[in-house]
Amino acid sequence: MAIVLEAKERTDKKRSTLRRIRSQGGIPAILYGKKVENKMIFVSAAELEKVLREGGRTSLLTLKVGGEDYSVLLREMQRDPLRGELLHADFQAVDLSTEVDIDVEVRLVGEAPGVKDGGVLQQNLHELSIRVLPANIPPVIEVDISGLQVGDTVTVGDVQTDGKFEINHEPSEVIATILPPQQEEEIDSGEQQEAGHPDSEEGRETTPEE
Repeated sequence: MAIVLEAKERTDKKRSTLRRIRSQGGIPAILYGKKVENKMIFVSAAELEKVLREGGRTSLLTLKVGGEDYSVLLREMQRDPLRGELLHADFQAVDLSTEVDIDVEVRLVGEAPGVKDGGVLQQNLHELSIRVLPANIPPVIEVDISGLQVGDTVTVGDVQTDGKFEINHEPSEVIATILPPQQEEEIDSGEQQEAGHPDSEEGRETTPEE
């Protein structure tokens, strides 16, 4: 069941209007789509943040605007780089019977034996582009790494799609790998021992210059 988000139309994109909307707890936004006339709208910042917490960026939403319901995806989102506050959002109206391309977060699950043995887990892909019906978009794509030993990799071809979506990547692309343990580098001061015998039988100590 799609998450419902209320929206209201706005009449212009003047800076004064945008400031007023934001000061009242709203976020200016755009609704667009192949079969939808572009609409300037705004939504509640608190409600959109709630949607992101509960369903994530890829959730299918029902956007209510002026008595009409639209099935939409959140395509773009802008935040203040310092305060993290939402500034703007773009919603794309979609046809539920038509596949869309969308980026979905990759989440590694399980504990790799290779890591326990000292290996270093390196994740190469943090998102996967997939082609999928809007109603079948997964919130995340989980990749099991519980069988990886040092030197092992998991690739796009290893991802289980259950026939619900197609992945727009080459099967050979590496998602994660377990690198060998880092070897401690030998320390070489670069200094050469002077020829001859030490000052005492125990050897010669040197004191660093201050």
